[in-house]
Parts: sequence; structure tokens; C-alpha cells
Amino acid sequence: MEVYWYLIPHDGYYPWKRQGTRAVDFAYVSQVARAVDHLGYTGALLATGGGAHDAWVMGASLIPQTTRMKFIIAVHPGIVAPLMLAQKAATFDQFSNGRLIINIVTGEGKQMPPYGIELDHDERYALTDEYWGVYRRLMAGETVDFEGRYLKLRDAKLSLPPIQKPYPPLFFGGSSDPALTVAARHTDTYLTWGEPPPLAGEKIAEVRRRAEAFGRKVRFGLRINLIVRETKEEAWAAAQWLFDRIDRDVIETTSTRRTQTDSIGQQRMNQVIGDRLGNKAPRHARDLEIYPDIWAGFGLIRNGPGTAIVGDPETVAARLKEYADVGFDTFIVSGQPLLEEAYRVADLLLPLLPIERTTATEKFVRGGPFLAAVGARP
Repeated sequence: MEVYWYLIPHDGYYPWKRQGTRAVDFAYVSQVARAVDHLGYTGALLATGGGAHDAWVMGASLIPQTTRMKFIIAVHPGIVAPLMLAQKAATFDQFSNGRLIINIVTGEGKQMPPYGIELDHDERYALTDEYWGVYRRLMAGETVDFEGRYLKLRDAKLSLPPIQKPYPPLFFGGSSDPALTVAARHTDTYLTWGEPPPLAGEKIAEVRRRAEAFGRKVRFGLRINLIVRETKEEAWAAAQWLFDRIDRDVIETTSTRRTQTDSIGQQRMNQVIGDRLGNKAPRHARDLEIYPDIWAGFGLIRNGPGTAIVGDPETVAARLKEYADVGFDTFIVSGQPLLEEAYRVADLLLPLLPIERTTATEKFVRGGPFLAAVGARP
């Protein structure tokens, strides 16, 4: 099992409100990265978008701050030329000694026009298909002549080989029919958000079937939040603490934005939340328990991964095992704030998971010295 943490340019105890947000700068990001590096996580996903910190620059700046963590860099296809991306990827892979992974983010309708890409849903995936097909050929050392609908290259060749062969692994998420085909054709690990295990398992089966048709095998990864505490009661109290800080206007604004998306993955997440609520406004955190120990509260205030596993360490580990049983072997997890929760999850949960241990990891035990020192909130 591989377990990755999360690095984003927004953080805090409840960052959807100003008073719950903390400043994120190089010093803070370095703290989180060093924690990820020595606590036993496989690495971290560096998110992109929204005109915030650039994932490539952020990742490159953290290479000398770390020794073992892998960097999953989120990339929108089409923003830079395939050869330029291949140069960036090969350089990063060399300088980090083979620690690069690329996360393909096709993006949704309102996300891409600020970057100069105005294509409808299926066209974006057609561009994605062309882009990563060309990119893979470049990274494999080919001289590429290509004329497609969206891309045209002549005599394109990468002269800088990456350390990882034939290229750093490609992660990708998407739930529509064209997205599943792109995943089957190009990606090494297919990612999905934290839908209940039976629904997520259906997507795994479909991607696996399509990959086999291309003569390929694909691994599977889950992006989900965690609220883990010493006891189940403490964990649900922490979820309630967060829920109590969600304003109705934030819920309504997010709901409007969610319903206008052309992202099938987001629509599936909306459906999961909507099926649980019906026409009722939630009054308590557990009103949003959409599956045993899986809370959809984050879906009220942000797009994307809107669910969290809530419970004591044994409960959270059991639920992750349930996901593993349907085919997942890679988990990208997070909690708020990133720094404190990275330690808490390492203290309480990582020792229960079948991941490779490090000496540093074993130094931290339940209720370890870091959490006591900072006086962590619920």
C-alpha cells in the first residue's frame, strides 16, 4: 500500500472562512514537506489551479528540503507544449533522483478558460488523449512528427532522459466515458474520489476492462480526507466541530457552483451527497454519513474530494482495507490543517497499515509529543 499526503496553497483549521485560514508560504510548505518526508508517507500530491502557487515551482523548491518523498505534480494538458512538459519532467526527475509522478488533470468547463483553453467536455478529453500520447513518445526517446486535431509537432525530440523508465508514472482521474478510455490508454494509476467502496469498485472494474482491451494493466488510487482520533466519539466530535463552522451562504454558493459543472466525477459526488440528504438541510455532522464511517461534509463547501473517513485508528484502517479489497493500492489522504494532521495520521493510523516503515516513523506513537506540544484542536 502507498499512502500519500497533500500539499496545497490553502490551509487552516477551516479554510473556507477567513478566520480559519492560515498563511501558506515557503516556510510553511517546507515544514509540511519535511513532515511527509520523515513520517513514512510515500509522498504528496501538489495540487494546481486557481492562480495560486505553481505546483512545479513549489515541488522543485522542496527537492533539497527532502530525501525520499515522491512528488505528484498536477498538470493540465495543453497549457504548455508537450516537448516543454517533457523537458520539465525529465529535469525534475533527474534533480529529484527519480521522485516525480505526474497527475493528469483535464479540468472542467469553468476551470480551463482562464488558461486559454475553451473546449467542451469531450473535446478536452480528445486533447488529453493526443497530448499524453505525444508526451509518452517523447519521454521514451522518440523523434515525434504528429499532426492531430489539437496538436502539431515536427522533429520534436527530448534529449534529456528521465531517471524513471520509460517515464515517471502518470496518475489520472475522470469518470466520464471518454475519461475512462483515456485512463485505460495512457495512465499507470487511475484516481477517483472517495465514493462508497461499492461505487468506486464499479469504476475500477470498468477501467480495468478497457485497459485490458489496450493490452495494459492499470493500478488504482483513492483521494479521500481523514478525520482520525483516539476514539470514534472524538472523531465524530471533530467532524461536528468542522460542521458547526460551515455557514449556510457558503453551502449555497458551493452548491450552485457544483450543479453548474460539466465534470462527471463531480456530478457523481453531488449525487452521493444528494441521495443522503434528500430535501433536508443537515443539522448534525452524522446526517452526512453516506456510508459507514464515511462523511460527506467537505462536499458542502468545496468541489472535488468531498468525503472523509471518520473514526478511531482501527475503524479508519478497516475502511481503507475495504477500499483495498475492491482494488485500490494507492491512497492520497489529508486532514486539516495539513501539518498537524500529517503527524496525527502518522501517529495513529500509519502503524496499522501495510506500508513500508522507516526508523523515523516508529519514533511517533499514539498521542505523540508533537500533538501535545501544539495543543491540537479537535
